[in-house]
Amino acid sequence: MVDVLRLRIDCAYDGSEFHGWARQPHLRTVQGVMEDCICRILHLDREKPPIRLVVAGRTDTGVHASRQTCHLDIEEQTLQRAVGHLTLQPMAALEHRLRHILPADIAIHRISLAPPGFDARFSALERVYVYRVSDSSTTYDPRLRHCVARVEGELDIEAMNSALFHCVGLHDFGSFATPNEGGTTIREVKSLQWHRIGIQDVRASADDISLQRGGLIALTIVADAFAHNMVRSLVQASLQIGLGKRDEGWFIEKLHHPKREGSTGPAAACGLTLERIAYPADEMLAERAERIRARRELPADSD
Repeated sequence: MVDVLRLRIDCAYDGSEFHGWARQPHLRTVQGVMEDCICRILHLDREKPPIRLVVAGRTDTGVHASRQTCHLDIEEQTLQRAVGHLTLQPMAALEHRLRHILPADIAIHRISLAPPGFDARFSALERVYVYRVSDSSTTYDPRLRHCVARVEGELDIEAMNSALFHCVGLHDFGSFATPNEGGTTIREVKSLQWHRIGIQDVRASADDISLQRGGLIALTIVADAFAHNMVRSLVQASLQIGLGKRDEGWFIEKLHHPKREGSTGPAAACGLTLERIAYPADEMLAERAERIRARRELPADSD
């Protein structure tokens, strides 16, 4: 009997030069690059890779991840090929080699043996996304152009939060998302809120200087899962409210009538980052995966 291991891979990437996570023919994607590099290390055919990364949250073109999770099923004897001349265990050798051959816009945090029952996608309890915006109330920092969206005008955060409050709970987000084939746009949002990150004091000490401080506005949204374009469409709608172009009543009407009608396309991808995937305790992983898989056997969630 062949021994198969399930590896958990925690990684990060700058999505600027990727056509999203999912492998696509003739396009540069995160999954494609990572699988190709793993195949190279393990001397596998990259044209027909016998391996497949299963991801927690499938991100779209231009969307970033600071903490993405995926898993890989691999035969133990195949993993052994990663060792070569290294004096490391096979899993540590794969992590070491992968860090050295991946491009600069992908980073490996850790490769570990997955606990029994772990499924990167179906075991997840929740996904956390953050959308960052720079409005006219502060000076635009061009160094952040790949991870912060720029908005002309000053945003009314109170009005934006008042509208988005209605999204908390289980709703059909059909006005703000596109379902996968045979899928649904019903999702449970646990929390979402815009806040302004503190403006940096120019007299601050060197220890206080950070690119993440400077008057940016950020939306943090937590849900069990997200439908295609859901986060960025909610962002675009709330930005229109924040700029005074729409009101809360318009937003509520859209939420109560889940039909895509074109007035709220997705906001720029550059501002969106997948920040975290939360999982239950190890003993609950299999139960969680079985329950979610039975409820929603669909292609991977994305935004």
